[in-house]
Amino acid sequence: MKIRAAVLHQSENETPYAEHGALKIEYVDLQGPGPQEVLVKIVAAGVCHSDLSVIDGVRPRPVPMVLGHEAAGIVEEVGSDVDGLKVGDHVVCIFAPSCGQCPTCSEGRPALCEPGALHNGKGDLMSGERRLSLDGQPVNHHVGVSAFAEYATLSRHSVLKIDDDIPLHIAAMFSCAVLTGAGAVFNTAQVKPGSSVAIVGAGGVGLCALLGALAAGAGRVIVVDQQQSKLDFAKELGASDVFLAGGDEVVQTIKEATQGGVETVIEMAGSAKALELAYKITKRGGKTVTGGLPHPNAMLSIPAISLVAEERTLMGSYIGSCSPKHDLPRMIALWRRGLMPVEKLLTHRLPLEDINIAMDRLREGKAIRQIVDFD
Repeated sequence: MKIRAAVLHQSENETPYAEHGALKIEYVDLQGPGPQEVLVKIVAAGVCHSDLSVIDGVRPRPVPMVLGHEAAGIVEEVGSDVDGLKVGDHVVCIFAPSCGQCPTCSEGRPALCEPGALHNGKGDLMSGERRLSLDGQPVNHHVGVSAFAEYATLSRHSVLKIDDDIPLHIAAMFSCAVLTGAGAVFNTAQVKPGSSVAIVGAGGVGLCALLGALAAGAGRVIVVDQQQSKLDFAKELGASDVFLAGGDEVVQTIKEATQGGVETVIEMAGSAKALELAYKITKRGGKTVTGGLPHPNAMLSIPAISLVAEERTLMGSYIGSCSPKHDLPRMIALWRRGLMPVEKLLTHRLPLEDINIAMDRLREGKAIRQIVDFD
């Protein structure tokens, strides 16, 4: 079938993207689902910094590629050997597919699935197939999803069924931003009620971490960012304190305000400099968690002795260390009860034709979460 999709033909694109057309809206060919695959009508797709990182070359991926990985839609067709899904089911897309059989999946860590990571890096589906093409030439899938398109063929391992009453433009945010941000709080950091938490980076994922920390009962939740407008928004969401990043003095200011540092600091800015700041404001015996994705060549320098002498913990968190089958329903339950109002993060809804404008907004920090609305 022919579908409209946003295609990236090269990375390290010139800015502004709307002027230079980093993503091209083109008609591409999409094959139907093979074994253990489904065809999904995309209804809503979130604009995430991970997509921007592919456009600007920070996250190298094979091109041409249809971008988009945070999405929700409706099952249109089911391939053979697919259990638990039928036509008409509402689903969210999961950008970290898990095979359920490799060593890390067997250990209960599906976010680190080895075959899933291999296929995501190659730009194909879990089957090894590419179902997208343009002018007879293969087009790569973005982390098994490619949601900036009217339809997507996905591995069964890349979709989860949700209740039909959840608005799909809200459900889309759960597939990446909420799992990654709140998951880092619940699973990786294991934030305890009454404890102090700081979030470094107040983008969509960072603010989901803020909502997660509040839902977890953190006693004091601090947000650090380079933009005052985002800090003001964080205060509206419930942050206890906000600090404007920039000079070296912010570290000392935060440590003085917290009597020596914060128990748990979560970095979601995707910057080695931000991670360094996060480590510096973590108290003795505290935990620093990073869920950002900086450039692969970026390096972090910390005093090695601090890990032992101060009993410090530095942890990575990929898709919130989540098991989506287990964690997604729990997070949706928190949303239903009003404890994680993720709908407040939605600042823009737009047609596919405005995708480059959305990327410019994201790059300039003028949006929190934007949704490409196909419905």
